[in-house]
Amino acid sequence: MKRMKKILALLLASVMVLGLAACGGDNTPAEDTDAGTKEPATTTETSANDIPDSMTSEDGKYELAFVTDVGQLKDKSFNEGTWNGVKLYASKNDMSYKYYQPANGDQATDDDRYEAMKAAVDGGATVVVCAGFLQEAALKQAAIDYPDTKFIFVDGYPINGDDNQPLANVAGIAFKEEQSGYFAGYAAVMEGYTKLGFSGGGGGTNPACCRYGYGFVQGANAAAAEKDVQVEMNYSWEYGSSFSASPELQTMANGWYQSGTEVIFACGGSMFQSITAAASANDGAVIGVDVDQSTQSDTVVTSAMKELSDAVEWSLAKVYDDTFSEIGGVATSLGVEEDAVGLPTDSWSLTNYTVEQYEEMYQKVKDGTLAVDADYNNLEQEYSNLTLKIS
Repeated sequence: MKRMKKILALLLASVMVLGLAACGGDNTPAEDTDAGTKEPATTTETSANDIPDSMTSEDGKYELAFVTDVGQLKDKSFNEGTWNGVKLYASKNDMSYKYYQPANGDQATDDDRYEAMKAAVDGGATVVVCAGFLQEAALKQAAIDYPDTKFIFVDGYPINGDDNQPLANVAGIAFKEEQSGYFAGYAAVMEGYTKLGFSGGGGGTNPACCRYGYGFVQGANAAAAEKDVQVEMNYSWEYGSSFSASPELQTMANGWYQSGTEVIFACGGSMFQSITAAASANDGAVIGVDVDQSTQSDTVVTSAMKELSDAVEWSLAKVYDDTFSEIGGVATSLGVEEDAVGLPTDSWSLTNYTVEQYEEMYQKVKDGTLAVDADYNNLEQEYSNLTLKIS
């Protein structure tokens, strides 16, 4: 794959009839009155970056809403990737949209998150997209209070109501990050790195980051075994609880690089900024997370990705084609089977590990020949070719 496939592209195409004229006019070729002289009609794919983050609706109502996770909206990672899906679906279907950031930033409470969801519903939202597992408690209350509103819980899972039954108006959309992490760890060691680092967000309580990290360890160990080498990995949740950049995190990463670490998997939103700053100062390498972060720093050799934007578009489409019941109240987990996780082969700077080798590995996971363990409670085990240093 020269580029990761778009998640469930055929399903998305089936609902695009809702907005064929939404992005600047009719795409139907004009009648040919001068056969043989006209150039074929062309269309240009809209980029999320071309869509403004703020818009003003004519009636003051906003149909699609996004409630952010901790960190910045434009974090070049989880929040931004999710928001891009909302904007793209809105743009393609001529819908109004708005984002809401809970009060108190990184110190936001469940009440702060609930108030953001309430503001979205009061503002006219038919669908509210909520990013991050920290939304659970507020989302449960909002879904109970507003049963006619659909909620999409990204990096989430089914939420039970007071009757202990799943709330049918909440769709929990998760990813198999362990697969993407595995690909990144395997690629790093095949590239030639033997001293690795993992710096994770959420303080070790974020399931998505935990899956990324555990997959990264498994992939690195597998590649080391294949090459018959021993590798070391620093593995830490310190300074990542808020997913934010900080001097303390940069100092830790700087110490790792100075002690011999060659590449660090920066797994946590704006934490990326601290890791890349330390890498730049020490001629180190970085692996990005969630989206392709290669454009953000020349220290990035690849990124462990999940197709956040496409998954959000797919989920929103189910609201409007009346198939939301397929994902509401049930667990949805997207992985290689849906081409929803992987590495960006068209932008990575790996030179020893080839795209062909990656594609072969990807196919093994896809056809079940290779299984990646998702139970990160198994992290602290003995590995054949990897020494894990947890802090």
